Amino acid sequence: MRAPAQSATAEQFYADLVAQNGASVRAYLLRLTRNQSIAEDVYQETLLRAWRHRQRLVGREGSIRSWLYTVAHNAAVDQLRGRRSQPVGSEVWDSIQQPVPDHADAVVASAALMPALRRLTAEHRDVIFELYYRRSTVTEAARSIGIPPGTVKSRAHYAVRALRAELASAASSGPGSPS
Repeated sequence: MRAPAQSATAEQFYADLVAQNGASVRAYLLRLTRNQSIAEDVYQETLLRAWRHRQRLVGREGSIRSWLYTVAHNAAVDQLRGRRSQPVGSEVWDSIQQPVPDHADAVVASAALMPALRRLTAEHRDVIFELYYRRSTVTEAARSIGIPPGTVKSRAHYAVRALRAELASAASSGPGSPS
């Protein structure tokens, strides 16, 4: 930017400053902060600082644009650091304190389920696998196994009954239960 003449009014200095540097400083801040709102806040702060220091900038040797970039960079760093140091609001704190899913229950269930599944017949295991593990529909399971859909339904019914009986038996004779 050409430095405004000493006799230029403060308003003319500001208008020239924004016209010649505003778009590039805004673009720089948007790339730097990656947030439109923060970039706009920092842009306004940069222009305010330029306004406050206009006496030193008028007739200054060197680039006013480089001064603006330096001020913008420092203001952005200050803004971002300030945002990090602010205490977290209660609604944010509550949202990050949600319970984390614990896979321990799934591990325990799997440890009990696998031996019970092994004790089922191959036909029952195939149906359970297709319907519950692969989440196939009855028609898809029938096509995959090569049996009629009615047989899939029947085997699924008896397989689930047998699996429940196996799991109940394992629970009653498991660790901690009287032998």
